[in-house]
Amino acid sequence: MNLVYNSDHYAIVAYPIRQAFELVDKLGSRSLFVQGSVAVGLREAIDNIPDECRDEESIDSLLDDYCAGAAKPIVFH
Repeated sequence: MNLVYNSDHYAIVAYPIRQAFELVDKLGSRSLFVQGSVAVGLREAIDNIPDECRDEESIDSLLDDYCAGAAKPIVFH
């Protein structure tokens, strides 16, 4: 597992062997695990943000869209 993105609001953890990502919404205390075509789509969406626009705000906005309605609350036991 590798931390590939970290902002005040989000983190992305990559699981290369599983070809997957875990999106962690720090403020919302929720996470979303994506793999397969969804993980490929996420990577492509980030790569398609023009270099001059690719900043924390644009990536966090994209992650907001990915997590909307699909992310699950993080529960500590």
